[in-house]
Amino acid sequence: MIIALLNSSFCLAGNQKTIKFSAKSYQKDSITGSGITFTKINDQEVKNLALLGEVWGFLKYHHPEIASGNYNWDNELFKILEETKSASTNKERDQILLDWINSFGEIKKNKTNDTEYDAYLKPDHEWITTEISSAELQNKLLEIYENRISSSKMHYVDYASKNVKNPAFLNEEAYENIPYPETGIRLVGLFRYWNIIHYFYPYKDIIDKNWNSILSEYIPEFVETKNELEYEKVFLKLIAEVKDTHANLAGETNEISKELGTYFPPVHLRFINDQLVIDDIYESEKIDQLPVKVGDVITKINGKKISEIVEEKIPYSPASNQATRLRNISYLILRNTESSSNIQIKNENGLKEVELPLFKYDDLDFYLLFRQSSETKSYKILEDNIGYIDLGIIKQKEISDIKKELIDTKGIVVDIRNYPNDFVVYSLGRFLVPKRNSFVKFTTMNLNNPGEFNFDRSKKLGSNKKSAYQGKVVLLVDERTQSQAEFTAMGFQASPNTTVIGSTTAGADGNYSRIILPGGLATGISGIGVFYPDGSPTQRIGILPDIEITPSLEGIRNGKDELLEKAIEVINK
Repeated sequence: MIIALLNSSFCLAGNQKTIKFSAKSYQKDSITGSGITFTKINDQEVKNLALLGEVWGFLKYHHPEIASGNYNWDNELFKILEETKSASTNKERDQILLDWINSFGEIKKNKTNDTEYDAYLKPDHEWITTEISSAELQNKLLEIYENRISSSKMHYVDYASKNVKNPAFLNEEAYENIPYPETGIRLVGLFRYWNIIHYFYPYKDIIDKNWNSILSEYIPEFVETKNELEYEKVFLKLIAEVKDTHANLAGETNEISKELGTYFPPVHLRFINDQLVIDDIYESEKIDQLPVKVGDVITKINGKKISEIVEEKIPYSPASNQATRLRNISYLILRNTESSSNIQIKNENGLKEVELPLFKYDDLDFYLLFRQSSETKSYKILEDNIGYIDLGIIKQKEISDIKKELIDTKGIVVDIRNYPNDFVVYSLGRFLVPKRNSFVKFTTMNLNNPGEFNFDRSKKLGSNKKSAYQGKVVLLVDERTQSQAEFTAMGFQASPNTTVIGSTTAGADGNYSRIILPGGLATGISGIGVFYPDGSPTQRIGILPDIEITPSLEGIRNGKDELLEKAIEVINK
């Protein structure tokens, strides 16, 4: 699925040594199927399975024998699933679960620390008291929590980097040879993903829906899927609930790819002020052959209004905010199973219907976020002695030359409407930020207490040396500014001389953590929380511009870069 290419993995602290792991590294009692198939489910069964999913995940990350990997935990779920589902009362269900837990042996005393009183996020175990009727089962789970496993022995999760501390999810069976898993494995996927978000997602508190209710909502959907396409789409819909631009569905998304088609438009599209605009033609030699031109607005595709298509796609479009959701939709909206699409366009001549030819992916100079610059250097001096730096092609080795050549400019424009080619926030920041300031602080998980996230100390950036740049700095951002690009913008904002121009960014900051899902699928999350020093969030909000401006249709048609023009105006004031 082309949109999965947007998922980017980077390290906020630079190049760190990370743990290497395989999605299929756990082979103990490896299984190829669950042997469990049912396609209908009633309300009591949904309640039973929801509690089973919560208990299963709790034990996976807390029980000393289970969390250390002494059992194939997927397989143990299959053994108990149908019996738990079929319990006719809550009392019967709770007893089944209690007997199951007791079968794994006595809980040895293990000294654990309480949750930090000032933790940013605290473990949510409310379900133990609100969803369980049996006091004995409640007490058993609390006993396990109080004597939970220590982080050094955990089998299913570790720190991906000891410095940054985003989670690495380990030893999960991919079931990659079962593209449409039977019911038992589908539920393993749902339970796996739900518990990862519940215990290890740093932004769980800003998910729109109550995450505790999501499990019951999605159990019927996972049970009732009829084929591989429905399975892929229900997972995509679930992932979209998290509202994280880092999240999407990757891996063997064969059926979604088939439904989207193998033909792509020869034009790059962008939503600008809720209008779907052609802002580039991929192949210059095709321009004269096409019935459209740069600056045309597409109002209908195959007779359907763009607004209607967008509404249909939103539930299946994971993104932190609407600007980025529309960005992602624009990349797929004209993809088709046929070699052409009938579109209605609007331009200075009015409305017109045309047949737009589509092409195979390999026949196009296709790009998603931005067209790679052909410049050999990332920096130059514009008219009026104004410096310009393109982070999309910057190289670490250029930093010393940038300092020498741009130190005497009137101002510097830093273009971050891209993804930085190199990690330069600290090296370039020491030049652009003339006073050492705090610019960011992170929340990271406490692996000894799943569900707890704490702030660390603020990170600083800049230089107090006279050789630091003293002029105006203008950052250019928009919905293409994502992840490392947003982190870089935060760093350069630490300068009092910095102005941000553009529109809301992607709102997905923090190291990417990959999640393996059954059926050869995968997804990910922003693995650490990223905040300004005063605690203001960036996730879903993005980097807010000081001066908000988006390209105009006239500017696009005339090839103008109106954000750059505004930046030059600000510097010249």
